[in-house]
Amino acid sequence: MKLSIPKLAGALMLCLSATLGVAQDTARSYPTHPIRLVVPFPAGSLVDALGRSIADKLQASLKQPVVIDNRAGASTLLGAKLVATAPPDGYTLLIPTVTTMSLAPQLSTKTGFDPLKELTPIARLGATNFFLTVHPSFPARSMKEWIAEIKRHPGKYSYASSGSGSPHHIFMELLKKQLGLDIVHVPYKGSSSSMVDLLSGKVQMAFLDGTLAIPNIQAGKLFTVGTSMAKRSVLMPAVPPIAQTVPGYDWSGWIGFAGPPNMPAPIVATLAEEIKRLQATPAYADLLNRAAMEPTEPLPPAEMADFVRNEYQRWAPAIKASGATAD
Repeated sequence: MKLSIPKLAGALMLCLSATLGVAQDTARSYPTHPIRLVVPFPAGSLVDALGRSIADKLQASLKQPVVIDNRAGASTLLGAKLVATAPPDGYTLLIPTVTTMSLAPQLSTKTGFDPLKELTPIARLGATNFFLTVHPSFPARSMKEWIAEIKRHPGKYSYASSGSGSPHHIFMELLKKQLGLDIVHVPYKGSSSSMVDLLSGKVQMAFLDGTLAIPNIQAGKLFTVGTSMAKRSVLMPAVPPIAQTVPGYDWSGWIGFAGPPNMPAPIVATLAEEIKRLQATPAYADLLNRAAMEPTEPLPPAEMADFVRNEYQRWAPAIKASGATAD
C-alpha cells in the first residue's frame, strides 16, 4: 500500500519525534554507569593531573565513577584512536591536547587519523603559555637583547626541545623564520633530559611550559625574555609577551575535552554544561594555577568544533615552516 505524500511526511515526523524523544530520555538519565576518561599521556604528567582533578569533580556532580585510563603513545593518538572507535554513548571520553587535534595528525602521513571527523569536541579546558627561557650565562634579559645577541653570533647558540614536532620545537622555528635567526636545534626525548642540559648551560635556551619554567625562573636558575601567547600571562604578568617585540607572534598549547564521533547532542550538551559550571568555580581557577595553565573562555560544543577546525588549519603552515616530521 502506497502512502500519500502528506501521510508519508507525517510518518517521518513521528519517527523523528520518537528518535528525538529517546535521545532526550537518554540525556536525562545519563550517566547510569561508570565513565572511562582516556588520558593519552602517562600517569604523573601535567595532562594526567588535570584529567584526574576534572574526573573527581565530574564524578561528584554526575553521581557516577569517572575512571582514568592512561593510554600514552603515538604522540597521543593511541588514546585518541581508542576513543574514536568507542560507542558514542558518552561513556568513553578523552582529554585531547593541541598535539592530538592539530599537530600529530599533520606531522605524519601514516597516522590514518582525522580528529576533525573521528572525535566530537565538547569543551576547552585551558591554555598552555610557553616561556622563552635562557640560561643565566646568556647575555640577554629582554626580547630585544635576545634578538640582537643571536644576530651578532649566528649559529653560536643552541636551543632544546622535547622532540621534533613538539610545540617547543615549532614555536622556536617560527620565531627563527620570522626574524631570520640562526639557532641550532637540539631535540630530546621528553622534557626531563632537556632540562638537565638547559640548567647546566649545555644548551642556552628553550621554550618551556609554566610547570618547568616558573619554579626555575623564581629560583634564579633560568631567566625568561617573553611568552608565546600575545595575551599577558596571568601566571607571571610581569613577563612581556614576545608579540610586544615581534608583532603577530601568538602561539599556545591547549587542553580540551572530547568524545567519539556521532555522540547524541543532548549528552554532549550535558557534559559541556558540567564543564562550564566547573570552570566558573574558584576551585577550577586554583586547579589551573597549580597546573601552570592559563584560563580560557568556555566554548559551547559548536564553537569548540570551530575552534578545533581553525587551530588545525592555523598549525598547518607552522608545521610546514618548521620542517618537522614524524615519518
